[in-house]
Amino acid sequence: MAIIIDETTKVLIQGTGGQGTFHGKRNKDYGTKVVAGTHPKKGGQNWEGVDVPIFSTVQEAKDETGANASMVMVPAPFTKDAILEAYEAGIEVIVAITEGVPVHDMAQVYNTLYHRNEDGTFDMSSGPVLIGPNCPGLISPGKSNIGIIPESITKPGTVGLVSRSGTLTYQIMHELNLAGIGISTCVGIGGDPIIGSNFMDIVPKFAEDPETEAIVFVGEIGGTEEQKVGRWIAENIPDTPCVAYVAGFSAPPGKQMGHAGAIVKEGSDGGETAADKKAALEEMGISVGINPSETAQLMIKRLNA
Repeated sequence: MAIIIDETTKVLIQGTGGQGTFHGKRNKDYGTKVVAGTHPKKGGQNWEGVDVPIFSTVQEAKDETGANASMVMVPAPFTKDAILEAYEAGIEVIVAITEGVPVHDMAQVYNTLYHRNEDGTFDMSSGPVLIGPNCPGLISPGKSNIGIIPESITKPGTVGLVSRSGTLTYQIMHELNLAGIGISTCVGIGGDPIIGSNFMDIVPKFAEDPETEAIVFVGEIGGTEEQKVGRWIAENIPDTPCVAYVAGFSAPPGKQMGHAGAIVKEGSDGGETAADKKAALEEMGISVGINPSETAQLMIKRLNA
């Protein structure tokens, strides 16, 4: 079993340019059920390189192929409309890879896709699963790959991995693979200020997945989502092996580091530094590595104990 996607997931790709073609073909060759591409001016053509039909709209592609997931590979100025088109067509899983999407656009997306509760929070069950934007996507090794995660560095297994950083995730996944440890599902949620799914949307899914026996999560400076999921883990699945990494131990306050959401606010007392998060998580019983390699080794030791 896996979370969010599996071998039955039918994927359409919004955006038939160079990146869409490259990763669409790569994912299809891996075994992902890539069934269509969409482009408003190329409907009726065969997508050379990916060898699937192109439809003018997502609705047409869904109606003709039964697609239930979308990989969004369009340029940033068009990403909001692409996500909303997929939502309006009833696509269940939307994976937005594009980086540089304006925050205001994502605010509009969020308020359209999800119902706002009376306390101001959003009911994520009221809309599709949205991953990203500015993310590597997700992979359930041996079953499906939607995004740009390199499949050669992992294999099927029992560790659930969720991360705000793509490349750091790759390092951890690779080192686990070298130790003979595979992944149930790896989800790159992205590091923008507004993303579709966060840690608290993904980790409980791992907890419900019978094939996920351990969890690694990779955070960054900025915000306090790492502490929130740490508390949830401590209160709900204390016996599940969990380790974490928080990128940015040397990041100065007030300076954006890499991702748009990776910034420690000046004068903040919210525990937004890597050191703050490491200390808080370790108080909750979650081991935290100081780099990706140490994080992988911590998980290897937990599984071999």
